[in-house]
Amino acid sequence: MTGVDIVTFGCRLNSYESEVMRGHTASAGLDDTVIINTCAVTGEAVRQARQAIRKTRRERPDSRIIVTGCAAQLEAAAFADMPEVDRVLGNEEKLQAESFLDDGDTAARVRVGDIMSVRETAGHLVDGFDGRARAFVQVQQGCDHRCTFCIIPFARGNSRSVALGPIVEQVRTLVANGYREVVLTGVDITSWGGDLPGQPTLGQLVRRLLFQVPELPRLRLSSIDAVEIDPTLERMLAEEERLMPHLHLSLQAGDDMILKRMKRRHNRDDAIALTTRLRALRPDIVFGADLIAGFPTESEAMFENSLRLVDECGLTYLHVFPYSPRPGTPAAQMPQVPGPVRRERAARLRAHGQTKLNDFLRARIGNRAQVLVEMPGLGRTEQFAETLIDDMAAAGAIVDVDITGTSDNRLTARIAA
Repeated sequence: MTGVDIVTFGCRLNSYESEVMRGHTASAGLDDTVIINTCAVTGEAVRQARQAIRKTRRERPDSRIIVTGCAAQLEAAAFADMPEVDRVLGNEEKLQAESFLDDGDTAARVRVGDIMSVRETAGHLVDGFDGRARAFVQVQQGCDHRCTFCIIPFARGNSRSVALGPIVEQVRTLVANGYREVVLTGVDITSWGGDLPGQPTLGQLVRRLLFQVPELPRLRLSSIDAVEIDPTLERMLAEEERLMPHLHLSLQAGDDMILKRMKRRHNRDDAIALTTRLRALRPDIVFGADLIAGFPTESEAMFENSLRLVDECGLTYLHVFPYSPRPGTPAAQMPQVPGPVRRERAARLRAHGQTKLNDFLRARIGNRAQVLVEMPGLGRTEQFAETLIDDMAAAGAIVDVDITGTSDNRLTARIAA
């Protein structure tokens, strides 16, 4: 077997970085290699990475296995100790072309530096995304916040921004290569610009990007911190149709005491006020959210506040996680909620989220939408609803459709006459 295969876990930023690595490995002439790009957001994510490494070695006994990503950054020695692993790269090292040169330097089998010492983030040029109809563009890296449950700042380093120029160049290249939708991604994208001259905001980035790349039909934002949405971004949501009416909010909980113990910077009233305000500015906007069930010290009453927040914020797409303690975080030292209770609460949150998604999808029947076709017969609307189309259209095309029904968490539609 020849070539380089990349197995990507976790976030959209990891997906973007996998494409950067794909370019580096091609330039280096790397062959018969599997790269495992890991996630560390939960203990389960790390377990899945280890499982994938062992499975890869069984299936490809003679291939080289390189492990990188957040779990590798945090647990380099543990992954290096796995007999299946040939090389371990840190999150900064995986973006450096020289890391993939076959220099025969056995002393450099582990290349994981001090991520907290990294001060800049380069704008890497990516021509396309393997098997994807939408493209991701990294605008920011790292995080300056210290939520008590989160290990990611120690895997990604401090917040640092990509300058506007390389972002515009990247988007222009992707649009020229046929991509009709771009997603801005990072670890904490609402902190974009804080380390740049003049401290521009994410809203200013969106405004300038859409102005300088008028040929881009659709721009979408990845997960954002609700407390950091700036006035310019709110204005762009209200006025710019090319900015998609879909925001995924990092809310995490709906109880003020739990939010305080998480060291979040908003309370439940802030979340409700934000979604109410944005819905008034953009009536067709749809919200998703990350929510953690069973955070340490969470009582049933506290959990009920999170459950009610789904209704009070009008959330449609839920990413629900039963709390998973991460060694080295303050929350891991707090009084823990029993595992079965965490899982039961997560199941209740997911069930409630399913009801809200069903309501949203049914309400779309009879309406018209624009769908980005991801593969023949399947795409997503402006509001990110997955849609089955009964007519064939080329992947990457944006088509007008009439919504005819729902099926298995999807809309069904036909191309409009």
